Amino acid sequence: MLDTIVWGKITVLQLIIAIGIFIISIIVSKILSMYVRRSLKNKASKDNLEIMIKIISYAIMIIGLIWALSVVGLKLSGLLVAGGIMGIVIGFASQSIVGNLISGIFLMIERPIRIGDTVNINGSTGIIEDIRIISTTIRTFDGYQMRIPNEKVFTANISNFVANVVRRFEYDVGIRYNDDADKAITIIKELLDKEPFALKNPEPLVWVNKLSDNAVNINVKIWAPISEWWALKTSMLWRIKKALEVEGIEIAFPQRVLWFGDSRENNDTLPVVTSEKNITQ
Repeated sequence: MLDTIVWGKITVLQLIIAIGIFIISIIVSKILSMYVRRSLKNKASKDNLEIMIKIISYAIMIIGLIWALSVVGLKLSGLLVAGGIMGIVIGFASQSIVGNLISGIFLMIERPIRIGDTVNINGSTGIIEDIRIISTTIRTFDGYQMRIPNEKVFTANISNFVANVVRRFEYDVGIRYNDDADKAITIIKELLDKEPFALKNPEPLVWVNKLSDNAVNINVKIWAPISEWWALKTSMLWRIKKALEVEGIEIAFPQRVLWFGDSRENNDTLPVVTSEKNITQ
């Protein structure tokens, strides 16, 4: 029964052994990957660890496949010839797969992105969850996953928001013309001096950058550690508003001055409207 020839000179026993060898190689690769992950969990970064595990897994499975093929009498040289012929036949159909495979290897070598990075790839923003051989997975801030072929990732314009240890954000704060802009700048600077996560080097920049129709615009530029950047950005603007209001400095509202006929010569003007919703009066 086991000596029965199933194809060419390959017997049932050889086929069973070959399949067993390949299955064992898969199991060994999984076990070794788990061992490496546990052993190096606190000694290597997550992305480096995942790349190392992928290389180990693929290497073991390839060795197992070659071993299994040798058991059934298939030589590597013959496979290369057959593979070359097959490659010509399916070459055009597999161009994208090969391109993604090569791009995935280059992504792992060049490493413009890492697992856990917050990035924007061709307009898609999210966190890198996995970098595989063929594709990259991104989890967007809306909660869904995106799978992007590596060839598109490698050739895309990538913005990596966490590649540097610090990052800057800025606000435009508009105050009334009758408020003291110098005092407002001093208040904002004092508030930033008390904030431990607002970096002193490079120092915050607070200055009047525009005299608009309705307000004196004060531009505020702040550098923060990347780990605290989002929390500081989402809280500091409201804190600036409250600090200014305590000192009697208010955020400007849209204003309009209305003139009737020749009243400009008579210096007869309507009062300044402090809110656009009152214009209909």
